[in-house]
Amino acid sequence: MPFDTVPTKQPSAGSGRLLPDRYTQRDFFVADILDAAPKDDIASMEHPLFALKAGDRRIRRYEHNGQSIEVQPGAKGLATIHDKDIWIYCISQLVEAMNRGRNDTDRTIHFTAYDFLSATNRGTSGRSYERLSDTLERLAGSRIITNIKTNDIREKAGFGLIEAFRIIERSSSDNRMVAVSVVLPEWLYRSVKTKQVLTLSREYFRLRKPLDRRIYELARKHCGAQPKWGISLSLLRTKAGSTASLREFRRLVKELAESNSLPDYQMAFNHERDTMTFYARGPKGAKARIGDLLTARGVSSAKGERG
Repeated sequence: MPFDTVPTKQPSAGSGRLLPDRYTQRDFFVADILDAAPKDDIASMEHPLFALKAGDRRIRRYEHNGQSIEVQPGAKGLATIHDKDIWIYCISQLVEAMNRGRNDTDRTIHFTAYDFLSATNRGTSGRSYERLSDTLERLAGSRIITNIKTNDIREKAGFGLIEAFRIIERSSSDNRMVAVSVVLPEWLYRSVKTKQVLTLSREYFRLRKPLDRRIYELARKHCGAQPKWGISLSLLRTKAGSTASLREFRRLVKELAESNSLPDYQMAFNHERDTMTFYARGPKGAKARIGDLLTARGVSSAKGERG
């Protein structure tokens, strides 16, 4: 074919070959990576930004090592640890997009409600869509006042857990939300851009109880790839943001340890010291646990001999 007959214009949508470019002038990031590994930001894993029960309307304050947090509820109460799934989903999409070399990431994230519900192991009934709407309202309504450092910047700032949201589309048949747009706070987006994130087990979304999710976050943050991590029950309660009495908290975490259902980690409670130790699942964690058991038995034997 002569060169002067080669088409020089791009085919139009009306030609029947191409779908219309629906996002030609978009100013948001489209979350469309179905196999993105769950990611969580390190700062919110360390600090109890999210409530452990629905309907909590108390102002919560937390201070540790010079870092302070005040969480103020909105009209529908504080955002819960289950509401945080929106954060995790958005962070996961952004990090995976950056890993793949995409340069269209932005604080405004556009996603389909179905993709979010599926990725976070939620149902897709009409009630699930209604709960998603409530989740967005609690996230937008809850306010954080903090001086936590991100990307080596420490500033006292106040922001919503999401800056804004819009339900872009609804289906014509049953009025379910189809597409959602969420604006993440600058503070969180800065953490994501600098990769201050950790990968979570996909089993995280199978944990039903809020406290179990929070305990997993703390274990993932502090134990990480180490064979073990130990902490007193009183400090674990503070880090978890639990409002239960220490006695009740102790009962709850002992139940979790006995169930052996925490992803990635096994838990062992020390009655004498009132501490909990998390052991990584696998050879390194098993070796560390055996070492601790042998040490404990050695100490007990020595005490018996002296007695």
